[in-house]
Amino acid sequence: MRKYIGTKQFYKNTLTLMIPMVIQNVVTNFVSMLDNIMVGQLGTAPMSGVSIVNQFIFIFNLTLFGSLAGPTIFGAQFYGKGDHEGQKQTMRFRMIAALCIIVLFATIYLMFTEPLLSLYISKNDDAYAKAKTLAYGMEYMKYIVISMLPFGISQAYSSVIRECGETKIPMIGSLMAVLVNLVLDYGLIFGKLGMPCLGVKGAAIATVVAKTVEAMVVVFWAHTHQEKNRYIPGLYRGFAIEPQLCKHMFRKGLPLLINEFLWVAGVSAIAQCYSVRGLDVVGARNIAMVIVNLFGVIYIQIGAATSIILGNTLGAGKLKEAEKYAGWLMAFALFVSTVVGLIAFPTAFWFPNMYNTTGEILELATYIILTSAVCMPMWSYSNVCYNVLRSGGKTGITFLFDFVFTWGIQIPICYFLAYHTQMPFKILYVVVIYTEIIKDMIGYFMVKSGFWVQNIVEKVKV
Repeated sequence: MRKYIGTKQFYKNTLTLMIPMVIQNVVTNFVSMLDNIMVGQLGTAPMSGVSIVNQFIFIFNLTLFGSLAGPTIFGAQFYGKGDHEGQKQTMRFRMIAALCIIVLFATIYLMFTEPLLSLYISKNDDAYAKAKTLAYGMEYMKYIVISMLPFGISQAYSSVIRECGETKIPMIGSLMAVLVNLVLDYGLIFGKLGMPCLGVKGAAIATVVAKTVEAMVVVFWAHTHQEKNRYIPGLYRGFAIEPQLCKHMFRKGLPLLINEFLWVAGVSAIAQCYSVRGLDVVGARNIAMVIVNLFGVIYIQIGAATSIILGNTLGAGKLKEAEKYAGWLMAFALFVSTVVGLIAFPTAFWFPNMYNTTGEILELATYIILTSAVCMPMWSYSNVCYNVLRSGGKTGITFLFDFVFTWGIQIPICYFLAYHTQMPFKILYVVVIYTEIIKDMIGYFMVKSGFWVQNIVEKVKV
């Protein structure tokens, strides 16, 4: 048992790093939940339209994180090594990657809004309901894409700030954004506080302003605290990146970028398979995933902390300690996610009732929350395995770990059951999400092998 239970100091350090990250993301998701509930008060069509658009924003978000993951691996190890010049160059790479992803996705989403949203609207639904859902979604998309720019900038800065062990500043930025978002949501969606009543358009505008505030906070702090952010001086005096380092970051980062995109595209493909069962399923999943994502933040941030802790440890050349810490973090993730799942369980019986929609949708949302709560330990374990492998630069393996599983197992099963059987949605959903057990078993053996334990910046000169 000692292999899986760490020291008090280890858990203290882990929680010190993790808690601000959890608070930041819980608060952000909590506001997203309130935003979702407010839009839900407008009716089923606005709620479904915004939900479909947010599925595409989710694809953008995860792809952006994937573009930052490669340089973040190197940045964490450079910080552990005390190499500020190396960290500076990883920051430049992050900014370039983020801007490229923003331009690409904004262009696609604005040019192909209608056909993209139509993928999630079943042909069997009522024609009027389909038309209204599509109209609300298109209106929301026009404005929400603007939020991609400040979001990308804030994430690039936040990623380097966190790898230095400073997790409070991104949290403060999110808290300020949350306050702005709440006030503007209430005012612009319903026409309160002297603001115009703009409905779903108002919700999008509120998000744009809030993301801008968040970016301003983290950028301002980073540039006014250069003694803590040694990579800042000279950051924008040219954008030179040492060719060898650029090559390494690209080689390690590209599989992560492709992986994040294909994984989230796979999740969206699964959602599309579910949507052929009708707008009731779309509405129910929109309600349920708000609360599931809120609780899921905790185990996701354990994974993020795992990547930082192990990256710093490996970069400092403490390979044995990194291997030991991995076992402790995996056990910790299982324990915490089990507790979180138990806490999430009772919310299934009251949370859906906060929405102004049909009884069928509310009952289905309750079911999805219950089954997802039971699945949280499995999701948490596979997530921490992924981050352990990533911390050692094993990005090719993590690509296979995520991509092959999603596209080779989950999607074929979901597609076949959704399109070629009459299996009730509830059973279909359980079958699909519990395939995660396969991924957990693969992750266990990969981490146990120890092949990920390596210092990838030791021989990189900048």
